[in-house]
Amino acid sequence: MKTYNLNTIIEKDEFGYYAYCPELDGCCTQGKTLDETMKNIREAMSLYLETLSPRERSALVHREIMTSNLEVSVA
Repeated sequence: MKTYNLNTIIEKDEFGYYAYCPELDGCCTQGKTLDETMKNIREAMSLYLETLSPRERSALVHREIMTSNLEVSVA
């Protein structure tokens, strides 16, 4: 079994949590708790990767994704 290290974005709102993986287009899930959401996104990512050929997996998991926190002024 091969292990991949992928980015995961998690957002919280009044309904719970929403998670997605930017490398895997359309791979997203939600949950009422953070633990439930983390479990769900791991499962979704694993199932998504199972549908890909080794070549497709390699191309997706080696994309460089950066995040940043920027200060923005508003008049």
